[in-house]
Amino acid sequence: MVAYITMWRWSCWFIVIMLIFESGSKMAESMRFDMHSGETKCISEDVKADTMSVGSYSIVDPIKGDPNVTVRVTSPHGVSYHYGDKVEKGTFAFTASENGPYSACFCSPLHKPPLTTIVEFDWRSGVEARDWSNVAKKGNIEAMEIELRKLSVTVRNVHAEMYYLRDREEEMQELNLSTNSEMAIMGFLSLVVCVSVAGLQSWHLRNYFERKKLL
Repeated sequence: MVAYITMWRWSCWFIVIMLIFESGSKMAESMRFDMHSGETKCISEDVKADTMSVGSYSIVDPIKGDPNVTVRVTSPHGVSYHYGDKVEKGTFAFTASENGPYSACFCSPLHKPPLTTIVEFDWRSGVEARDWSNVAKKGNIEAMEIELRKLSVTVRNVHAEMYYLRDREEEMQELNLSTNSEMAIMGFLSLVVCVSVAGLQSWHLRNYFERKKLL
């Protein structure tokens, strides 16, 4: 029991460390991707409930008169948080209302001759979603204090993540217990059916042999 608790604690610390590294590096840099005429590309980001998320997008070197992109940001259940119709650039910001993958879909309209559009996209969630440079300017805060505040917010996010993982673990345990109970019931019913069929076969063979006067 003591060994199990020790392993569980080490596992928790390992998860915390990994989450800190993930929170610190996640969506830290913008991305670029190519889109051909008539193509749709979607990018997903797993966002926890009550977490702030911001993003910006723009077409690299747009040519006047060429078609732009249509952008839609949606929740895991399809609720729209942002929509831009044939735009060159834009921004969005929202606070997630539920856990799950949020999607940003870019659609390039058909064009003849076909064109290739380069889109630059930046999506940040959690700690990275805050504009720390403005926080420092408004509060006249030094770089070290900014880093400490970042770390504080990261720790709070990790704490919330740990509670989320614990809830998920409890749900999985309940599902596991429920599945085991159902499997036990199905196994018992299968055994009853097999025994019943074997008994009926034995009874049928006995009657057959008695009619044939073999017994």
